[in-house]
Amino acid sequence: MQTTVNPAVWQQLPTIVKAYQLPDNRKATMQAITSFGPFLAIWVAMYLLMDVSMWATILLGVVNAFFLVRIFIIQHDCGHQSFTASRKANDIIGQVCSYFTFIPYRYWAKSHNFHHGHNGLLWEYRDIGDVNLLTVNEFKALSKWEQFQYRVYRSFPVMFVIGPIWYILVHSRLPLIKIKGWEHARKALLRHNVILISVCVAVALLLGYEALLMVQLPILIAFGVIAIWFFYVQHQHETAYKQWKERWEYVKAAVEGSTYYKLPKLFHWLTGNIGYHHIHHLNPLVPSYQLPKVLKENPILDQMANKITFLESLKCIFNKLWDEDSQRMISFREFRRRYHSTEA
Repeated sequence: MQTTVNPAVWQQLPTIVKAYQLPDNRKATMQAITSFGPFLAIWVAMYLLMDVSMWATILLGVVNAFFLVRIFIIQHDCGHQSFTASRKANDIIGQVCSYFTFIPYRYWAKSHNFHHGHNGLLWEYRDIGDVNLLTVNEFKALSKWEQFQYRVYRSFPVMFVIGPIWYILVHSRLPLIKIKGWEHARKALLRHNVILISVCVAVALLLGYEALLMVQLPILIAFGVIAIWFFYVQHQHETAYKQWKERWEYVKAAVEGSTYYKLPKLFHWLTGNIGYHHIHHLNPLVPSYQLPKVLKENPILDQMANKITFLESLKCIFNKLWDEDSQRMISFREFRRRYHSTEA
């Protein structure tokens, strides 16, 4: 739909959004209070309920996962240096958040900023800060064993159940990105691991190891599932934007390559407004607490968005490959039907 828009309008979008990139310390403070406050209160309630009802504890853990998402969005904004006007404050707050989320602050922020600079770009580093994706032609060129591995990776159990747990507990502990310029980020990750282990040991000594297994772990698992799901539907929608370097455009990648996840206001609040993802990609310096205001005051950003509801987002589960011919995501079933592949 965006291809019919006047080219001049595309060039205006960054300027429109730039007007909102100034942080508001009052709003930042309120977001921190309404995130950490409920999280800590529910955490304590879960701890007290451990010996009363396991199921009640787990249920509260799912609820608390949404407040951990809010804490993660604060960490996310700090990584963009957009949460407060102070770089030092952003870094301190981001580091504190990381010991709640178990996601390393500096290392993740660097990979995420890398994702912002290359969103939708079909090249060798497309999996840094993003879900790995193959084009139809790339998939066809794989061996049967490699195709099987990719199919397993993109399967529902791996992507949305095993994957989030692996990402939080294992992947986020390992400095896997080896490209030049990541030396400081890798060292920061190792420091984060040492401090995180120390925090976990302290909690286990003070409150017992059950506090980690019965309270923090269920929260982390539910948080991982929610976070991965949101990130997936924000960039793996059918009418996404994927281009090779010579045709790639930042603004189109931001708007067409990201969704506006239309959810009830409560869920926008619980997820730190990250559903306004096309605006966030236009300018990551806009704080998350400003995103609803940007959309409300600029209807053009609603008109041009890839809007997707929760029910519509469920279809994204079947999006597995990028079809360059039709310029959209397709399922493995459609791949077999359209390309008559005996290897899929």
